[in-house]
Order: sequence, then structure tokens, then C-alpha cells
Amino acid sequence: MQLIISEKPKASFRIASALADTLPVKKSVSEVPYYELKRKGKQIVVACAVGHLFGLAEKNKTSKYPVEELEWKPKEGFTKKYARVIKQLAKKADDFIIACDYDIEGEIIGYNVLRFLCHQKDAKRMKFSTLTKPELERAYNKASPSINWGQAIAGETRHNLDFMYGISLSRALIQAIKKAGAYKTLSVGRVQGPSLAILANKEKAIQTFKPTPYWQVFLVVDNGKTQVYVAWPKNILKKDELEEFKKLKGKTAEAETIKEDLVWLPLPPFDLTTLQTEAYRALGLTPSQTLQIAQTLYLQGLISYPRTSSQKLPSAIGYRKILQKLLKMFPQWAKTLTRARPIEGKQQDPAHPSIYPTGEKPKQLNETEKALYELILRRFMACFAEDAIVENKRIIVKVDKKQFSSKGLRIGKKGWLDIYPTKVDEILLPDMQGKVKIQEVKTQEKQTQPPKRYTQASLITELTKRKLGTKGTRASIIETLYQRGYIKDKSIVVTNLGLAVEDSLAKYSPLILDEKLTRKFEEQMEKIQQEKDKGKILKEQKKTLGEARKTIEKISAQLKKNEDKIGKELVKGLKITREKERQENILGKCECGGNLLIRYSKKTGKRFVACSNYPKCTITFPLPQKGYIKKSDKKCPKCGRRMITILKKGRRPWTICFAGCGV
Repeated sequence: MQLIISEKPKASFRIASALADTLPVKKSVSEVPYYELKRKGKQIVVACAVGHLFGLAEKNKTSKYPVEELEWKPKEGFTKKYARVIKQLAKKADDFIIACDYDIEGEIIGYNVLRFLCHQKDAKRMKFSTLTKPELERAYNKASPSINWGQAIAGETRHNLDFMYGISLSRALIQAIKKAGAYKTLSVGRVQGPSLAILANKEKAIQTFKPTPYWQVFLVVDNGKTQVYVAWPKNILKKDELEEFKKLKGKTAEAETIKEDLVWLPLPPFDLTTLQTEAYRALGLTPSQTLQIAQTLYLQGLISYPRTSSQKLPSAIGYRKILQKLLKMFPQWAKTLTRARPIEGKQQDPAHPSIYPTGEKPKQLNETEKALYELILRRFMACFAEDAIVENKRIIVKVDKKQFSSKGLRIGKKGWLDIYPTKVDEILLPDMQGKVKIQEVKTQEKQTQPPKRYTQASLITELTKRKLGTKGTRASIIETLYQRGYIKDKSIVVTNLGLAVEDSLAKYSPLILDEKLTRKFEEQMEKIQQEKDKGKILKEQKKTLGEARKTIEKISAQLKKNEDKIGKELVKGLKITREKERQENILGKCECGGNLLIRYSKKTGKRFVACSNYPKCTITFPLPQKGYIKKSDKKCPKCGRRMITILKKGRRPWTICFAGCGV
């Protein structure tokens, strides 16, 4: 019997359905499904994991740090029954195929199942980017004779590094704050530290920013038919310099109109980072939400594997057949799709192509899944569409050796812009040539603005640019920063606790925040992943983990030496953060004199409004359970209380009175 191991239950069903001569037979043990089938007379069973069935843990559990001696142990909870079923099935098998996702996470999931449950040293490996029948059949027929050892050992190395760093340094912070008389779950990791430092540096720049005034100068020029505003190209930093410009009023100037047709090429296909940033812009989805929905679409066979850094669409994916299928659903775009080959970006990924729709027709998608699927579909189809032609117009006005200008833009041919949602603001300008009169000189006073805050999407882009983390982990790192209370809000604000953590680490153990060190380990793991020789792979792993242990020992010694100081600084930051949160949760005064606050039920976790004088005052008001709540500047016209605004992704803000006045 041949045993095929997939990563998730839905994937196992699609693999079994694709390979079976007839319909596969679904069986289950303890509610764990697996599939029996025949293919050309061969007996095959397709079983599944549910992600990682094994996790790293200390060999000897302690509360000390640094943590260095680790081993793989079965995960607790519902995953145990999946491991049990695979172990039973493996006893009957004499041939094994790993069919987990083809990346380092999928490889280590499969490798651990293979060695700890199937007790095999190696297995065949299926490689696929979509869960469609043709590709799964091709992956089965062309399965490699061995697992990808580079990916497997790189995955194991990454897990070791992250566990050693994460547990050791997080314990150090928690013990420091405990020693100072407080408790808070804190964490810091190999990538989390540099990520927090990036955000903290931006926060400090915003907090210390001092605005300075500047002026902009505009002329209103008239050619007898129409008037146009033209601008001086530089900001004026000294107010007395404006007098020189005021003298231009009433003078005659020379105008010239320059036109140029620009070709706008379609945007390249999505890799995961650009999908996450575009989904945030167009749909208001966070990077982690985008990844989760994309994974769902992949498991339904609607899109290719989303954890990719590629912007390539190789002909091997059969994009012409995919286009033919999609055009049956969207025939209105047929005339626009004139390219023989698609537009591609520079980025490559040896494991997978860019994200693309498979051409399969969606059956049941919710509103958000449908929106993300359509975004991916439109981006893919736009890669085959005509260029957009844009007329770029510029009016230049010269007077007294000074040159002013105004820019206009008009879409001449929409091309791919008809398919992919791209906002283009057209600015229509008249032609202006020859002598013109300066009717007015206008000035506008402005102030310099602080640096722009990161959003989750722009932070993902920044981490990618700096080569911190991986395409699959960056979103979860940002989620952890939110969960720990280091950051808040959509336009990311670093809390006092976050600043205290970053300040303490920068002062007492700057290695934790060192981007170069983090990148160095990333490069070493890439080297392991790309290596083909198993002996060299294991040698490189040993070297990388040895260097990591020495680094963690050095960091741990620095943290232990300064534990008291770190603890005091963290407690101070925690107190300020908690007081600010308390103030932010006050929605107004109660009739008894207390404050009306947003509270959370200890039993259910549901939020509601209650009085700070509880239990003396038992007044409560229910709150909507979905969406982000923000205090509004408006007051209820009926009861006079401060109103609240509910923010939900993809919907307009909703301002209501929480006291139930119906406003």
C-alpha cells in the first residue's frame, strides 16, 4: 500500500479525488478522515496532518534561560488523534509520498511525520502549486525520489532558532518585570525585536518632531480665454522672500504647453507581499486576514499557493487555458487581452510561481473571500491586457527669469485600467501658448508634517525590503506586537510599554534589535535551503545553531546582569500604558458620579459599558461585539453622552449612542 501524507484535510480530499480512477472512499477513525483509492491497480491511502503535529520543547522543562537543549515532541490537543491515525496507517504501507505544501514549513511538517510516525528515513515528494486535478496528477507522476532535504533542514533550523530566541528572551523580560513587582506576558524574538525597533524609531521621530512653517506661491495667469493656476516649484522657507513674488502681479509672462503620451504597463502579478498591501488598500484587510483568506481560496482549488515571493507567470502553468475559462465568466474583457505573453515582475521564487487564479469556478464564497478572489483574478487578467495610454500635459510659465508650472493628466486609452481597480485622478488643463497676463499672486502658508506612521501593509513592505522574517511569518509577527500591547491602532502607534521594551533592549542588549544579525541568520538558512548535498546541509545547520547558541548566551548574560533596571523600566512603561488605556476607555460620567467604561466579561470575553463604581452602581449598556470601537467627538442629542464609532473592514464608520437612545 502507498501512503500519501498531505498537510490539511481539504488538501487530502482534493489529492484523493484527483488521483482516483473512480471516486475515492472516505473513511475515518476518531473523526479523522482519510481516503482509500485505486490508481491503475495500485492501492493508495491519502491521510492528512493538520499543520504541525510536532513542536519543539525543552528536553528538561525549567523556567530558566537561556534555553538551548530542545527536542521535537507531539503537540497536545486535537492534533494527537491525527498523529495516531497516520501512525496506524503507516504500519500497513510500504511506499510513502509527502504531499504537503512545497515550502520550508510544509517540508518540516512532512519530514516530522515521516520520521516520527512512519519511522522512515526518506520518501517520495510531490511538488505542486495548485490543488487542481491536472497539476496533482502531474505532481504524482513526476514525484521526486526524495524529500527536499534543503527545505526540511532549513525549516528545522528556523524552528530551533526561533524557539531558542523567543523562549529565552521572553522569559528574561517576564522575570525582570515580575522581579519589579508586576506581571505582564511579554515577548521578544529574532525578528520581533528588530520589527519593534523600526516602529519605535518612527514613533520617537514623530514625538520629537517640531513643525516649521513654509510657504507655497501660485500665479493665476490669463490668456484672454481662460485662467490657469501655476506653481513655484520650491517651498519658501523665509516669509520676507514672498515680497519678491508679489511684484509679479500685472506683468506679462510667456506660456508654453508641453504634451507627452506616456505608456503605463500593467502591474506585475501578485506575490504575497504585494497581495497583502493591495488587499489592505483596496479591501481594508490586514496582512494576516489576507493570508488566511488566500489559504482558504488555495485549498478550494481557486488560486495557486499564496506563500510565494515570485512575480513570474511561466507558460508551464497553462495560462492560455486559464484565460479561456475566465473569459467565459468575464467576456467583456476579451478585446482588451491582447498580449501573447503576460507582464511579469523581477522577483523569483524557486518553489512557486506568482499567485494566479486556476480558472476553476467558485461555488460558495463569502463576501470577503469573493472580494479577494476577484482582486487576484483581475490582477492576473490585467497582466495580459493592453497598455494604458496617458496624456501628460505641462503648462510652463516664465517671467523675470522665474519658471512656474502646472501639471495635468488625461487617460487616452484605459487598457488594463478597465480591469484592475487603480485609482487615477485626471487633471484636465487647457492648452496655453504665448503671452499671458499674471492676474494674481497667491501664497499659502503650511507647516512641515511629521513622518508618516506605518500601517500593517506598509510595515510588511518595509520588513520585506529589509529582508526581515519570511513571507509567511511577517503578518504573524505584527499580530504578536499588537497582542503584547506594544503597538495599537490602524496607523500604528507604539505604546509606552512598547517604547519601554525597545529602550531597555537598546540600552542593555542591543544585539536583540540588530537587523544585521537577524539578516545574517536568514542568509545562512537560505544557504541551507538551496544546498543539494545532504552532508553539507547538516554541516551548515550545525554551524548556524552553534553560532545562535553563542549569541543567545551573550544576550542572556547581558539581560541577567541588568534584570533589576530592565524590570523597573518595563513597569514604568506598563503603568503609563495601562493608565492611557483606562482614560481611552472612559466614555463619560455615570449618574452616580463614576466613570462609564468599556469592560470585558471574564467569562465570555464580550464587551459592554459599565460604571467604575461597580458593585455599588450596577448600570450596564451592551455594545456591538464586532468591529473596532473608537470614541467619537459627537455627543448624543438626546442624553448628552459621548457617542462611539464602530469601524469594520469594508464598511463605512457607524456612529451611535451606546446608551440605546436610537441615535
